[in-house]
Amino acid sequence: MISSLLFSDGTEMERVKKAIIRMAATPDRRLPLGQRCVVAPVLSAASSLYGLCVSLRRALYSWQLLRPLRLPLPVISVGNLTWGGTGKTPMVLFLSRFFLHSYSYAPLILTRGYAGADEASMLKRHLSATSAVVAVGKNRAHLAASLLHQFPTPKPAVVILDDGMQHWSLARQVEIIMINALMPWGFGHLLPRGPLREPLHALQRAHLLVIHHANLVSEAELKTIESTILRICSETIPVFFSELAPSHFFEINSPNEKLPLSTVHALVVLCVSAIGCPDSFVKALIQIGALHIHRLDFSDHHALQTEDIKLITDKIRSLALVHDNKAAIVVTEKDYDRDPAVLQKLGEFKILVLCSSFRIMTFKSKGDEGFKAKLKELVCKSFANNTSL
Repeated sequence: MISSLLFSDGTEMERVKKAIIRMAATPDRRLPLGQRCVVAPVLSAASSLYGLCVSLRRALYSWQLLRPLRLPLPVISVGNLTWGGTGKTPMVLFLSRFFLHSYSYAPLILTRGYAGADEASMLKRHLSATSAVVAVGKNRAHLAASLLHQFPTPKPAVVILDDGMQHWSLARQVEIIMINALMPWGFGHLLPRGPLREPLHALQRAHLLVIHHANLVSEAELKTIESTILRICSETIPVFFSELAPSHFFEINSPNEKLPLSTVHALVVLCVSAIGCPDSFVKALIQIGALHIHRLDFSDHHALQTEDIKLITDKIRSLALVHDNKAAIVVTEKDYDRDPAVLQKLGEFKILVLCSSFRIMTFKSKGDEGFKAKLKELVCKSFANNTSL
């Protein structure tokens, strides 16, 4: 198995984004001299200004100079401290199915709809046959308030706020914070120098903490993450562990036809992704057992442009030539849902979409049943206090 790291050039803006992402994932001492002496100080100054703005805005809510909207039903926020790749959208799907199947609760899902609204499209595709409602908008507090007046009876029973940790304009009764085990804190730097949206002490607001991609790191690394959490938070905040378990593939022209994971065993695959944590995608393909793996990474939510299509085409053609046409492009569901039509431009090649199931792992005597029991307890408490919402 050979893993070849190839990075897209793309547009100038895409190159800038990727350079900043690489810096965020690199300790200061390992940065090239020019970046360490010139670029890093500029980004650090911008991070300080960003941190000041975040602290001020948070203080305005703490002092009740700004007041969040309170809805007449429980709100569950799924968020994170860092930029993408923490499993927020898979968790939202998991919660939606839990409420639909276990309690027949129709959830109202509020999602921001970044860039191509790939996450919203993915949620709608998976929940299209259910009573769940997916609403997209930047101001999700206003969106929720207006939608709840429009619903006929029965109305949704619970609201799930996707990427809601920093959306303080909407009050929530349950705060679930997702942590990426592959890059939990980004060496402690706030945006734009690092991936942190808030300082680490914001973890204290959580009702549930979930360490995602826990299956892709060692037990020692998980213990290090846990020790950081315990240093910051009360031991009463439950910590769970989750994974995205690959289930099957489908071809872009046949989304309803499931192909076994063994489909890639005899193939050289080119992993093409524009997601928050491409390493998790590549590691999943390694575990599945593709013959050889190459990759092209774009920044999160990036919409493929003409030059990107040419880059992908040139690379897959060269791989097919070298490996006797036993080559295929593999993308994630999120990349598929962002714009299925643009992938059709690569139609001369086999394009597979990797589908995965979000799972709460059994680890340290904690597992799926414990997570659901704690979630039920928190939501029932919200219903009991409904008159004060």
